[in-house]
Amino acid sequence: MADSTQPLSARAKLAVTAGKAAAAVSRAAGRGSGSVIGGRVALKVDPELLSRLAGHLDVVLVSATNGKTTTTRLIAEALRAGGPVVSNALGANMPAGITSALSGGADARYGVLEVDEKYLTGVAQDVAPKIIALLNLSRDQLDRAAETRMLAERWREGLQDSKATVVANADDPLVVWAASSSANVMWVAAGQEWKDDAWSCPACGGVMQRPDDTNWGCGECGFGRPAPSWVLSQGHVIDPHGTAWPIRLQLPGRANQANATTAAAVAAAFGIPPQVALQRMESVTAVAGRYDVVSYQGRDIRLLLAKNPAGWLETFSLIDPPPTPVILSVNARGADGTDTSWLWDVDYTRLAGHPIAVIGDRRLDLAVRLEVAGVDFRVFETLDQALPQLPPGRIEAIANYTAFQDLRRVVGN
Repeated sequence: MADSTQPLSARAKLAVTAGKAAAAVSRAAGRGSGSVIGGRVALKVDPELLSRLAGHLDVVLVSATNGKTTTTRLIAEALRAGGPVVSNALGANMPAGITSALSGGADARYGVLEVDEKYLTGVAQDVAPKIIALLNLSRDQLDRAAETRMLAERWREGLQDSKATVVANADDPLVVWAASSSANVMWVAAGQEWKDDAWSCPACGGVMQRPDDTNWGCGECGFGRPAPSWVLSQGHVIDPHGTAWPIRLQLPGRANQANATTAAAVAAAFGIPPQVALQRMESVTAVAGRYDVVSYQGRDIRLLLAKNPAGWLETFSLIDPPPTPVILSVNARGADGTDTSWLWDVDYTRLAGHPIAVIGDRRLDLAVRLEVAGVDFRVFETLDQALPQLPPGRIEAIANYTAFQDLRRVVGN
């Protein structure tokens, strides 16, 4: 357990109080949870507040393009076997949101924090984490985030002097290159279905060779896949001793099994046995509304979040087969990234045979992409207009970030 720190200074206490007040006002005004504005106000009062709030915690940071919210939730559930946990469960993953979350963790032992990829190294400097979990890197919000190799380089530079143990995905070349600068790495074979951002070597620019679905390496400089100590295999977590532990999640899909494998490795670093960690993860049924099945206007709708090409690829593997109706919704607001060119990287031919309704701010952009893909669809302005036009049965609703939040508000989730 982390060493105890001195009680918060008067300035820090004032900052926490001011932040909570600002968050309460935001909630009362119907502008969301208030976690971001509360954190911003608190940091204005005390710019060092984040490090002060984390001083007594054993901190885990989780960063990735996809899966970080779910993995953070799974790690938090696992670590509760060892003591109280504070976490940014609602996904506010920049410094302000993290500060707001930690302000409620005075009695916690662990801090389990999702961190935006751009802010990982800065947050790590502030909170001195014991563990940093790196899941994957792929193109996302190219108008605000750096190109993937640039992000990997930023991680690599930031990890050089870190004392944290890095738990990293051995199947993602960009993550491996970034994590390899760390002195202490625990490799996890979590898989990588989306490979289109990892065909060139991040170390030298050479062409990456993939002799099979598992192995990869650069034929020019020798950079290659490290030997993992934790492995996801056929629905089981294989620990460093070779023991197989079954994964019995209520969350769907192989991607979530990969998230659970990483979470089990992190929990083990704190002394939580895999069987205990995995049992606790079984209680997670949804994460911030993701995977929830809601009833709305007499229809059952499963809410699925997919915010970039890699995420859409994973999500397509989760949906029920044709002729299950599918609603697709895409926005391009600030939180989504305003560049929708990524739509052309998604293989929408996988939706062939599904009745498709298209909604969202950028429904016409998506309609052009679906037209080129040769799949049948209809465009509607709203969810309420689309529902009566879809055939019976449960509906799969796939949306990017703000479109997902819009759907949740409409259906009352």
